[in-house]
Amino acid sequence: MRVFLTGASGWIGSVIARDLMAAGHSVVGLVRSEEKGAALVSAGGTVLVGGLGDLDVLRRGAADADGIVHTAFGLDMSRIDELAAEDSTAIETFGEMFAGSARPIVVTDGFLHLTGEKASETDRPEVMPAFPRASQQTAFALAQRGIHANVVRNPRSVHGKGETHGFVPMLAGVAREKGFSAYVSDGANLWPAVHHLDAARVYRLALERGARGEVYHAVAEEGVPYREIAEAIGRQLGLPTKSLTPDEAEAHFGPLATWVANNGPASNEWTKKVLGWSPEQVGIVADIEQPDYSH
Repeated sequence: MRVFLTGASGWIGSVIARDLMAAGHSVVGLVRSEEKGAALVSAGGTVLVGGLGDLDVLRRGAADADGIVHTAFGLDMSRIDELAAEDSTAIETFGEMFAGSARPIVVTDGFLHLTGEKASETDRPEVMPAFPRASQQTAFALAQRGIHANVVRNPRSVHGKGETHGFVPMLAGVAREKGFSAYVSDGANLWPAVHHLDAARVYRLALERGARGEVYHAVAEEGVPYREIAEAIGRQLGLPTKSLTPDEAEAHFGPLATWVANNGPASNEWTKKVLGWSPEQVGIVADIEQPDYSH
């Protein structure tokens, strides 16, 4: 299969590219510069330079593709309305290109619609006004029109050695600044997590399945008590770990406080069953505790 992959130089996209090529697929990766695409070229892929706002570039990438994996999304959350609109337009463009065929599109989203109950693959959340990313909702709309669009939901922590972004590095940065690693109350709230190599296989298997309107959870650990994550960060940094009240957490974590305190387990049972997927990599606590995790 010839796969058009957006975000091909990213934390998840780069390992998806390697997994796809190892399974015999060819990859054309959307990157923002030739420099960012160097690793993909070295691994045997092809690069297409452009951004999600370059619709002619997206059409060129999709035109010859047998399938699309869409992982790209901007990082500047101060522009979230603009980024969300750009993302939805890109997905709709892919749908236009694949209309009338069985070629699959796999779109990325997450678990922002957390309620405290265990999220399942059957959930179909509404768009949140405060964070209007509508990747999965746009994919569902395509599926209702007969396009083979599907969704992979990633947990808040997609970890792995060398991680330089995401929640673990941000939380480690707060711990360094404050002199201790913290959790809220008893720290029993649950965080789902996955190693990025395990997540990559979910994308490939979802693409190869080629279904329509399905959701897959790239979740290896359905819920890890946040206190265990905070303690692992503390041990990795050689810092003590403390419990904070909710009010103290607001001052300590700033914008991250809501995520740190939130309880958001997510199921992986259906995904494992239909894709034949089983996580193989180390869990988040053991991963963080590796001496070279952040190097």
